[in-house]
Amino acid sequence: MSEAARIIQAALARAAEAAAGPPRSAPAQDGVWRRRLVIGDPQADLAQVLAILAHHGLLARDGLLHSDVQLVSVGDHFDWGKPSERESAAASGLALVAWLAAHPANQAVMLLGNHDLGRVGELAGFTDARFAEAQAEADRIYPGGDTDDAAEQAYLARWPQVPSAELVARDFGNFREAQRAWVEHLLRVRRFRVAHAAASDVLVLHAGVTREDLDVTRLPDAHRADAWRVAAALNAALDAAVAAWTRGPLVIPGLHHPGNAAQGEGTGIFYQRPSLLPEDAERVRGTPRRRFDPRRLPPGLTQVVGHTRDKRSRAMLGLSPTGARDGVLRHLVTDGTRVDYAHGAPPPPTPGAAVLVFTDGAMRECQAPDYALFDLDTRAAAIAPRPEGR
Repeated sequence: MSEAARIIQAALARAAEAAAGPPRSAPAQDGVWRRRLVIGDPQADLAQVLAILAHHGLLARDGLLHSDVQLVSVGDHFDWGKPSERESAAASGLALVAWLAAHPANQAVMLLGNHDLGRVGELAGFTDARFAEAQAEADRIYPGGDTDDAAEQAYLARWPQVPSAELVARDFGNFREAQRAWVEHLLRVRRFRVAHAAASDVLVLHAGVTREDLDVTRLPDAHRADAWRVAAALNAALDAAVAAWTRGPLVIPGLHHPGNAAQGEGTGIFYQRPSLLPEDAERVRGTPRRRFDPRRLPPGLTQVVGHTRDKRSRAMLGLSPTGARDGVLRHLVTDGTRVDYAHGAPPPPTPGAAVLVFTDGAMRECQAPDYALFDLDTRAAAIAPRPEGR
């Protein structure tokens, strides 16, 4: 067995041990980070996630991150795979969350995605037994991507807490009660965050925020290019919502509204994606929403996000799908009028420009060496060390 394989096995054992116990979060500790990296949506088997980290020399022999490495996960730790993989995928996602939470809170930074929030949102009222019942029915009326309208409406009448059969059959299809217990705990101890400021002008979060989203937080215009203040405002909104939350779906007023049969799909800053399509012109207005106009991104701020793969980004920006790739970083730059989108790290920021860096590279579709991580210090794709050392 190679050294990398031994390290991955040690990490898998650590994760299994952490997931077997009650939800917990290691407190922050003093640390000096020699490498600070962002990993895009880790919706893949835990062994694949760990193989990517090992390829970049981030794992120590004890199965944890090296003590001088900080890792920021952009969220969406659950839900991947085929129906036949649901059991293993459910266990894998839980183990990933438990493994990250076993690190000091300031070393493994855990950001929320819509799939994480789904456990305390659309799925807040489900037991394992009730979800299995709802999913078996959803599978019958959602075979391969299409549902009969009458069957869908009958389904929603029986399961009004969800917006569609598709959500139960596919989107949030790996749900287990234990996952919800972990998500709720990590919310209440403030381990799961909305946003992380990596520099004065660099904000890391799941899907990105616009000026309209920041209006909800009442952050003054003069502070919207300050990543520290933006992160504080967004995290304060989350903390206030969690403090007021006693039962039912968690709502962050104006920023995150879970879906249901009456209101439709979930909306807000964990769901939204940039779009320039004419048919989305009305959908990008107001908040919360599922699409936003990238020309409304706050100028002077670089946002590092996940949530959207290359092929879908191109489609919603009105670009040809030719050249779409998995595993690569991508960027969008706008001056409020022009929008440029390309593979690779963004160019050096110019005054008044807004930048998105996309890190969701379809992790399940890539070989571990081909999946790019974003280096917060070089502001480019991380360079894996040579085999003889880190």
